[in-house]
Amino acid sequence: MCRTIPRSRFALSCLAFFVLGQSFAYSQGPMDALAKPIEGRSMRATSTFRGHAGGTRRVSKDVYGKPRKDSNGNVITRLVYDPAADYMGDPTDENSNIDNFNVEPGAKHVLLDAKGPGVITHMWFTFLGPEPQMWAEKGAANHQEMLLRIYYDGNPQPGVEAPLGDFFANCFGKRSEVISLPVCVEDADSYNCYWRMPFRKSIRIEILNQSDKQIRLLYYNIDWIKKNHISEDTPYFYAQYKQEYPVEQGKDYVVLETEGKGHYVGTVLAVRTRSPAWFGEGDEKIYIDGEKKASIWGTGTEDYFLSAFGLKTCSTPFFGTPYFDQWGIVGGHTSAYRWHVNDPIVFNKSFKFTIEHFGWMSEDENPKGLRNSWNERQDDYSSVAFWYQTGIPTFTARAPDARQRRLPSLDRVTVLAKDFLDSPHHGPGKAEPQLLGVLYPQPQMRYRPTDPEDAWVKLPIEVKAKEPLRLLVSATRSPDSGRYQAYLDDVPLGKPIDLYHDKIDNFEFHLLDFWPEPGKYTFTLKCVGKNFKSEGFGLGLESVRLRERRPRVMKYGHDKDKDWRKHPSVFEDD
Repeated sequence: MCRTIPRSRFALSCLAFFVLGQSFAYSQGPMDALAKPIEGRSMRATSTFRGHAGGTRRVSKDVYGKPRKDSNGNVITRLVYDPAADYMGDPTDENSNIDNFNVEPGAKHVLLDAKGPGVITHMWFTFLGPEPQMWAEKGAANHQEMLLRIYYDGNPQPGVEAPLGDFFANCFGKRSEVISLPVCVEDADSYNCYWRMPFRKSIRIEILNQSDKQIRLLYYNIDWIKKNHISEDTPYFYAQYKQEYPVEQGKDYVVLETEGKGHYVGTVLAVRTRSPAWFGEGDEKIYIDGEKKASIWGTGTEDYFLSAFGLKTCSTPFFGTPYFDQWGIVGGHTSAYRWHVNDPIVFNKSFKFTIEHFGWMSEDENPKGLRNSWNERQDDYSSVAFWYQTGIPTFTARAPDARQRRLPSLDRVTVLAKDFLDSPHHGPGKAEPQLLGVLYPQPQMRYRPTDPEDAWVKLPIEVKAKEPLRLLVSATRSPDSGRYQAYLDDVPLGKPIDLYHDKIDNFEFHLLDFWPEPGKYTFTLKCVGKNFKSEGFGLGLESVRLRERRPRVMKYGHDKDKDWRKHPSVFEDD
């Protein structure tokens, strides 16, 4: 498990170990190269505003889209960006601070188009998040919907092709902090990359907006060194995204397969679980130079990502888990990165990297009704492979469109609490819609009871067909929330739900695995007190959901005739 330690002490420790390790390996510190001559000339492509005094002007608008006016009531105009112009020379001109772009849905923005030889040394991006806000009232594109492509030497196939977020180890469209050596995402909104990307004839770096919303306020700097010569044996940098929703039964998940000479330098993996319990028992298996049996064979998925006994949110120079929401649930999300900076995996003829998708399984998904650790699971996998290779790789996978990259819903029934704010659906007190930005795409119900002893919320649920389902609540934990007991009809489900948390966050409470008969049901939450730390008895409720189980649960039918009313239970997540 990764433990949380103060960032400053963590950073100093990592730096010390890195410097020490490099000193042993090379008999010199990693900064010694800075005291040696460096051939070439530094260059930069940037979003910094370009224009000239006599250029075309446009009406300046405020964040609400209305024309801005000066103190005399005159409409203010601004210069239109002109890529052929020089940077604004007058630092007192407000136009010189218009340093960003909005990229329309379906449009492409070229960040750099340059002649070689040269090498990219650093890329920095920032842009608005997807949630509605002052500068984007209806929200903006998220980084899973932005496709980063890098083309070398006029090749029509990109050498780098990945969702911008996944390239920076930010998967699922979620913004997460990453503090590592080749990639840093500070405060989850400042995207930095230090992978070296050499090119000979030319390079073009672009972002394609595959969202139905704008990319808002895109800022960037691309730093590179123009060279006089790149040696013939210099490999190119490659990165490729792929996915399987869900993974293919009977086959290991293939992260990368390519022919040629090179070295593998990194993996980003994202897993959305479709079954209860732990997905990560599968080993990595690496086949070098055409071998039939993998000569590099790991001991488990979390072990490959250099953790132990599971994965937990953390970030280190060479490995980390930027996003981990809940352990062992149906629909949990985990993303992890592993950089082979000090331990590149070298190949001369070919390379194949696969990961088994085996793990623990609930009894109703096992053909014998057993719970054990070695079952082939059917979760959703996506990945980005990073490697250097001379020549052109033979890897044929291409990144699908953003609509296909979006994870499919697992929910058969979703009852949004915001649709039941009227008095028949709650006890004494006020229930109103509340928009919580990044937590939910739509408002939640915020219930503030006046009498905690008579505080309750009721929502209707309708089941269309008898099938195995999981009942869960998507709710908001906060410093002023209470404890609530869940009921389906009048049957209590498990222990009371404690909605207290020192920070506002979303949490799924999984309550029941069952085969309900078709018909109408009533789901109820009743207040039974509060955590002693809580400041109130409130309830933030986003939805009640019936989530699908895997088809094999239906096939085996172990619990088909079980009376859930007499024995309500949920398969344990540990």
